[in-house]
Amino acid sequence: MTVEQLITKVHNRLSDKDFAATGGKLAIQVNLSGKITSVFYIEILDGVLSVMPYEYNDRDAAITITKTNFEKILSGKLSPQAAFADGKLKVEGNVDKVLLLAELLK
Repeated sequence: MTVEQLITKVHNRLSDKDFAATGGKLAIQVNLSGKITSVFYIEILDGVLSVMPYEYNDRDAAITITKTNFEKILSGKLSPQAAFADGKLKVEGNVDKVLLLAELLK
């Protein structure tokens, strides 16, 4: 799966979710590390979803994870909590917002 396909998959996964729990704003930057490096952001602002292949300076948090492990989280083969505990997922910023995103991605 290419990074562009991954971004599309994230958008499709989130597009039909209820964003009421976000409190109006959720902005997470995803830094892909490892063999394939890239960056994209997931933003929910006033109920509007954006998933774009850019850095996000006014973010709530940034996560760093390999593309493979992010794909495993999306497929349900790896829980975000287990990835974090095992050091496969690093969080900088508001951990609660990252956990909220993890719930939305289920």
